[in-house]
Amino acid sequence: MTESHTPLRSEVPESDTWDLTQLYKTPEGWEEDFKKLQSSYGRVGDFRGRLAESASVLAECLEFEKGIDLLTDQLNQYAALIVAGDSSDATALSREARLDSLLVKVGEAFSFLSPEIQAIGDAEFERFLSDPALVDWVVPMRKLRRRKPHTLTAGEERLMALGSAAVRGHGETFSQLTNVDMRFGSLKDGEGRERELTQSSFSSFLQQSDPQVRKAAFHQFYKEFSEHKFTLAASLASSVRADVFYARARNHASAREAALFSDDVPVAIYDNLISTVRGNLDTLFRYFDLRKRVLKLGEIHHYDTYVPMVENLKTKVCWDEAVEKVLASLAPLGKEYVDTLAHGLRGGRWCDRYENKGKRSGAFSYGTFTSPPYIMMNYKEDVFSDVYTLTHEAGHSMHTWYARGAQLYQNYGYPIFLAEVASTFNEVLLTEHLLKTADDPKLRAFILNRQIDDFRGTLYRQTMFAEFEREAHAAEEAGDALTLERFTGIYRKLLADFFGPRFLIDSELELECLRIPHFYSAFYVYKYATGLSAAVALATQVLESGDASRYLAFLRSGGSKFPVETLREAGVDMSTPAPVQATLDLFARRVAELEELIG
Repeated sequence: MTESHTPLRSEVPESDTWDLTQLYKTPEGWEEDFKKLQSSYGRVGDFRGRLAESASVLAECLEFEKGIDLLTDQLNQYAALIVAGDSSDATALSREARLDSLLVKVGEAFSFLSPEIQAIGDAEFERFLSDPALVDWVVPMRKLRRRKPHTLTAGEERLMALGSAAVRGHGETFSQLTNVDMRFGSLKDGEGRERELTQSSFSSFLQQSDPQVRKAAFHQFYKEFSEHKFTLAASLASSVRADVFYARARNHASAREAALFSDDVPVAIYDNLISTVRGNLDTLFRYFDLRKRVLKLGEIHHYDTYVPMVENLKTKVCWDEAVEKVLASLAPLGKEYVDTLAHGLRGGRWCDRYENKGKRSGAFSYGTFTSPPYIMMNYKEDVFSDVYTLTHEAGHSMHTWYARGAQLYQNYGYPIFLAEVASTFNEVLLTEHLLKTADDPKLRAFILNRQIDDFRGTLYRQTMFAEFEREAHAAEEAGDALTLERFTGIYRKLLADFFGPRFLIDSELELECLRIPHFYSAFYVYKYATGLSAAVALATQVLESGDASRYLAFLRSGGSKFPVETLREAGVDMSTPAPVQATLDLFARRVAELEELIG
């Protein structure tokens, strides 16, 4: 992929794309399964009103649902991956839209299952679970049953489903406003080239070595947000109110408890994260001081925290070399792990490697119970961080591969709380491998700087976000008015606390609370911080003991247990502050080492 232009999808060599024939040999095969889904899902109605008859009837219904889910997974994966590869493909877009429309009908047809199962009496339910007919369904039925206090009547559930699009409309409003309507203009980069300023290019401008370019981009970017700040504040307030509405409607004590309920995560873990990180802010302030010295800044602003402190290395890592680096770093996980991933990234064509016109940006991993755990990349040889992106997505894919090999379909799917562990774990191993093999002090400093900034962005920044979500929802639940001033007031205090007394906070930065997409789908960001902490603990365990068995058991567990229990069995107790503190201690050691190299 040495061409200077971005190729059309049709110009990309087949070997550089994923092999979707493992899903369907031809598009006609997809159409056949689509018709099969159309004609079969309605048969779930045969079970309506009968689920309490016997364990065997319930088991038969669950198996029917499983068959529909398997079919849906394959249809959805194929349709989504084709669109991700080329979003300008009208046929692919039509295929995906038709499936989306059908899945709404499928969801409506199956909506009676949960309320009807919850209506089974406690004694009868326990008798059902002891019946051999339901032996494979005990785990998902136990998980479903714990939702009983928060499951409404069938009629109420229907109303909740019908109203969800209206109540959650703030998300679409935010997306359309920030991604479509807003215009940020253009400005010159460090080389004097006029470039458009967008949501995507903003981060690129903040990494420019010229501080005046960073400053101009920051103020120009937030000027547009300031023009729409009241609309954005109203949208965020609607989002918070929707969270509180759903929590109260489903009889949860708070919106936060409602969000943590599905993973059975105690709010104490959320609060421990915040208090532990707050207890270690001095190291972060020390790092900001180091940044200020190295970059020779008279004063440090938020827009100075993304530019590399070590000049970006002029490296060129081709795809095959990147794969070799990743595989070498994962050697502690054993032959099966490495050989499986090696096959997938090479001849197995799990990965769609390079950018093409119309291809979705970024990267992701997407696997199902019956398909390869595909990876999408936009790999660039001159972007060293893409090697990290590769191992990150490979972590997700191998998590899926191990889980589906060890669990039944109904138990293999793992929650996001655990997904972030497997991906970040691989990044930790890659950093350790690169540091061990880095002879050049400049390369070592570059790797240290990268990990420090990753930790800062994941542990400190996401924890600050988590505290903002906690405080904003608590304000609504206490009856406070969620105005622009209320939001920015909460956020301004957090900025002062998390950046410290020697950091100059521009007033525009208060508006950042209005532009974080996760805030419109709250109580998610804390999982990034807890996931990193668990990953560091597990990686340390593997590297120090030389034994990866507990970690591999963690991957195989899938979603068979709740996350906190799964991690505890792997040797990490997230109910204590210890894993978070250990990660903060590693952050402090990395800062000290970087100070010695460049400070």
